[in-house]
Amino acid sequence: MCGIVGYVGSRSASPILMNGLRALEYRGYDSAGIYISGAGAMKRAGQVSALADALPASFEGTCGIAHTRWATHGAPTEVNAHPHTDGEESVWLVHNGIIENYADIRAELVKDGATFKSDTDTEVLAALIAKKYTEDMLLEDAVAAALKEVRGTYGIAVASTREPEKIVAARLASPIMLGIGTDGYYVASDATPILKHTREVVYLDDREMAILTPDGYRVTTLSKEVLQKEVETLEWDIESAQKKGYEHFMLKEMMEIPDAIENTLRGRLVPASGEVNLGGLRDVLPRIKNAKRIVITACGSAFYAAQAGELLIEELTGIPVETVLASELRYRRNTMDPNDTILFAISQSGETLDTLEAIREAKRHGILVLGVVNVVGSSIARETDAGVYNHAGPEISVASTKAVISQMTVLALIAILMGRNNGLSLPDGERLVKEIARLPELARKVLEGHEKIQEIAKKYSDTTGAFYLGRKFQYPVAYEGAIKLKEISYIHAEAYGAGEMKHGPIALIEPAFLSVVLAPEDSMYEKSKSNMQEIRARGGRILAITTEGKEEDLKGLADDVLSVPKTGELFLPILTTIPLQLFAYYVALRRELPIDKPRNLAKSVTVE
Repeated sequence: MCGIVGYVGSRSASPILMNGLRALEYRGYDSAGIYISGAGAMKRAGQVSALADALPASFEGTCGIAHTRWATHGAPTEVNAHPHTDGEESVWLVHNGIIENYADIRAELVKDGATFKSDTDTEVLAALIAKKYTEDMLLEDAVAAALKEVRGTYGIAVASTREPEKIVAARLASPIMLGIGTDGYYVASDATPILKHTREVVYLDDREMAILTPDGYRVTTLSKEVLQKEVETLEWDIESAQKKGYEHFMLKEMMEIPDAIENTLRGRLVPASGEVNLGGLRDVLPRIKNAKRIVITACGSAFYAAQAGELLIEELTGIPVETVLASELRYRRNTMDPNDTILFAISQSGETLDTLEAIREAKRHGILVLGVVNVVGSSIARETDAGVYNHAGPEISVASTKAVISQMTVLALIAILMGRNNGLSLPDGERLVKEIARLPELARKVLEGHEKIQEIAKKYSDTTGAFYLGRKFQYPVAYEGAIKLKEISYIHAEAYGAGEMKHGPIALIEPAFLSVVLAPEDSMYEKSKSNMQEIRARGGRILAITTEGKEEDLKGLADDVLSVPKTGELFLPILTTIPLQLFAYYVALRRELPIDKPRNLAKSVTVE
């Protein structure tokens, strides 16, 4: 993996592809490369700028493919960068995903005399396509024949010197879309590299293939069955993916949190009846109403949003809820009963492979699977039985911020919806709907204090480690705060349920060690204060997150205090998450680190 862009048409392909690679940089990558029919290929380890500097002015043509790579097979070197080719340099290929049986295929190809330059599975696929590509065969037929022999996942774009005005694209579990332009056709792994040129797109589904030429495109199955695919219009425009004057996408996206919450809530609240309206779940409401068990699966920050949702749904419905890492769910023995269990799957991109595989495993057992995703038309949106879109807008920074907040908001809406179907009273429903409607306004108040958070972050930017501690509804928030600090500041941080501190972690407390304690005025407030007293007694440094009006009460215990506006206990996690994200950002800023593209991380994890 990580990013694919291709073009065939009447324009010069090189500037289109290079601009496309720049647009894909947000996904995280370690090398980049480009192939232009008639001009050849260029690859470089490192940044896209290094590739751009190396391209000669004569590197021209009207058909080409390009790629940003995040290493899976082989080190991040120039020789391992995409595009890859066969020994005769007749087939050129860019690839996201993993070919699981590449070693066996490679061994067979070596027996036939093939030689390989790289350590990648992608070069093996290029050689296999070339082997199938006999003199009387079209490129798409060779690609289909090769793909029938591979196991694993792929999103690919293939070009050939024999058919220089053609691109063949295909997918299995790794996203590929087509862009329909007025002066050519595009292929990409997501919308960002093609938004500048067109908003009309076609999404490929698994085991589908597209053939693009300057004259048009067609979509088929690997067995040559011609498909009629719907052309969809992207809601996002290129301006929404710009920084809008902010130093980093992450900061821009945090400042968009109030709008993200507002967009998530828009049209979904029914104050008069204390209910919410989630149109995407309308057709499955009877099954939701009869659910006896809920399982929520996700990865990374989405998993911590899921944990917050677990507590909310249990609180308002009394239904048992379990959160399971998607990377583990697919390997566990299935205990979900299709008669009374619902699986919610959460993913910002809608392409997270672990989550997709968990969905597929659940569906094999007949489980009703519902999605919470941000990207319209994404794989998870299409493979789940029903779902809810976040409507948070594009998120470019690798570290998720507004999308996490939006996920927590969607789960709060689901909790109210299910609660009203499971005995939650009308007055309680009205109160909760009123409280959640105020969240955009309250989030703006939190963001107004960003300068104070920046000053406090400077004090702690040299810490070597940190605890994040929370209880009950604040427990998942602690995990989200810790992962943000780890992701972008490279400071080791661990989260614990605050009651666990005495069961081992307290041994690490010392004057140089930071503890971030979530202590809003809620049902756990006094117990959170007790945790702070234990840390203070051992000389530890404390940053407390509380609610307005409790700052003075904590001054004697905490070195620094940040506050959020008061709201109901159930929705406080949405607000207390925000200062932790800002704190991590400003610590990383102080440390002069690459905030939007932290090392070793990718935005959309499309391999296991």
